Amino acid sequence: MKHILQKLFAQHTLQRTEASDVLRSIVRGEANHAQIASFITVFLMRPVRVEELEGFRDALLELCLPVDLGTRLCIDLCGTGGDGKNTFNISTAASFVVAGAGYKVAKHGNYGVSSVSGSSNLLDYFGYHFSNDLDVLKKQFDDCNICFLHAPLFHPAMKSVAPIRQELGIKTFFNMLGPLVNPARPKFQLTGVFNLELARIYQYLLQQTGTHFTIVHSLDGYDEVSLTSVFKLIDKTGERLCDASHFPFAELQPQDLFGGETVKSSAEIFSNVLNGRSTSAQRNVVLANASLAIRTIDENLSIEDALQKAEESLDSKSAYTFFKKLISRS
Repeated sequence: MKHILQKLFAQHTLQRTEASDVLRSIVRGEANHAQIASFITVFLMRPVRVEELEGFRDALLELCLPVDLGTRLCIDLCGTGGDGKNTFNISTAASFVVAGAGYKVAKHGNYGVSSVSGSSNLLDYFGYHFSNDLDVLKKQFDDCNICFLHAPLFHPAMKSVAPIRQELGIKTFFNMLGPLVNPARPKFQLTGVFNLELARIYQYLLQQTGTHFTIVHSLDGYDEVSLTSVFKLIDKTGERLCDASHFPFAELQPQDLFGGETVKSSAEIFSNVLNGRSTSAQRNVVLANASLAIRTIDENLSIEDALQKAEESLDSKSAYTFFKKLISRS
């Protein structure tokens, strides 16, 4: 580990194999906490390179517990996190809307690091029991159109860095890896990122794997479509700038998306969205992200048709029904 740190401190970058090897050495316990913290800090002081992120991804996928759901024709709606906006759980709510619309979802998630409520905090609050039992997950996936993959159960390699990430309390390159290392390896992905540089890295990496993807970044900093500003949208057809009228919705204000200071407050908003008791702003931001996910799966749909499917999922309470069923089946 020392020679890797010396190389990085000399402002050199890692090759793909070096990045993969160093993450494996951390997992094997060959680095102490000070070295791991120093290693993470390097990537807080400069952008991670595509070869480095590619190597980190390789190592985590090799070391993870694989998940065979019987099909890869499912989608993950997963942001990098780390945008510091403390929104309510938009992508998690959108995941249930997509499931309620009849599409399969393999949601990868974790506890929040730089926000109050990550997807795991939310589901834990509602009494969901995390599991890596493949029979349990497959039954949830089949019966509820969705299963939840709590990252620590599938990535034992992360155990050695989890306490350090929690102590730092800010986004690190591990936030960048979450959407890239879903152990179910879904064919489709809606991914939000916290800056444009990372969006282009994701574009390159997802193209290499043959994933059907939509990458979004709101230019005011959100790692999802926030409807608060223009957002960059990248898919296989290229990249373009869009705004709320793309759906079409009115532009929102940042306070419309605030999740509160506790997991409970964020959970209440989440529940209200699925129950039809939320504000129109909360509903619309979930619908926007859900419709992009649906269109990622079915590219023949117009955004208007995808939005209609998302609205039907909410209005019929199908999304809420699948959510309650998932909790009861956990």
